Order: sequence, then structure tokens, then C-alpha cells
Amino acid sequence: MGDGFGHGFGGGGLWMILLWLIPILLLVWGVAAFRGGGRSGSDGGTRSARDLLDEEYAKGRIDREEYLQRKKDLAE
Repeated sequence: MGDGFGHGFGGGGLWMILLWLIPILLLVWGVAAFRGGGRSGSDGGTRSARDLLDEEYAKGRIDREEYLQRKKDLAE
């Protein structure tokens, strides 16, 4: 009959590991994708202050006067 030890890992134990491993890997991948989602370009997401300022102006978040003042401040 058997004593019940060592017989479950062959098939059922492997499925148990996969049952836990797959959701954990999906969670890690999802967090990594979410944290990296705002990055763009080939520079790995590091952009200069001038690039960020240009983007703010292009999107209309700041007006021309504020853009020029901030641009001047960055040049100092």
C-alpha cells in the first residue's frame, strides 16, 4: 500500500509549485511593466530638465511666458 511519503511530488507536487510560481512571476512582471511604463526612448528613461520643460510646453501645461522664464532659469 505505501506509507504516503514521497509519492506526491512526482506529478501533484510539480503542479503545486507551478500553481504558486506562475502567479508570482506574473505579479513581478506586472509591477516591472507598471514602473517602467512611463519611460520612453532609448536612453532608459533618463531625460534632461530641458527635455521635460519642452514637453510641458508642448502639452500646453505651461504658457509661453513661463516656458521662457524656466528655460532662462535652467541656463543659469
